Amino acid sequence: MTQERWQEIKEKIKIKFNVFTENKEILENKKEKETIEFESPLGIIRLEFVIQPRVIGKKTQHSNRAGGQMMVNYIYSDTETSSYLKAYRQDKETNEWVEIDQTIFNN
Repeated sequence: MTQERWQEIKEKIKIKFNVFTENKEILENKKEKETIEFESPLGIIRLEFVIQPRVIGKKTQHSNRAGGQMMVNYIYSDTETSSYLKAYRQDKETNEWVEIDQTIFNN
């Protein structure tokens, strides 16, 4: 998903539904996360749009000893980014956020 498409979706949500919260935060490794919560016919929905640097490689470090640990260090691009959207629905009984299976949107 692109930044432009995300902005279009947010504008449509603001016009069509009652928006509770909307915020933007900076996470570790130069990740940015925008969140919007709104009331829909399905209940309370949270959309999270995350932009992060693209992973261009990974470096593994390990020891040759038995029972040794392995560590993975990711190498991020300074110019390229990737983004994704996650959707959650608030469970009415437990008030916990349950991820919505996005395969229903692909049919």
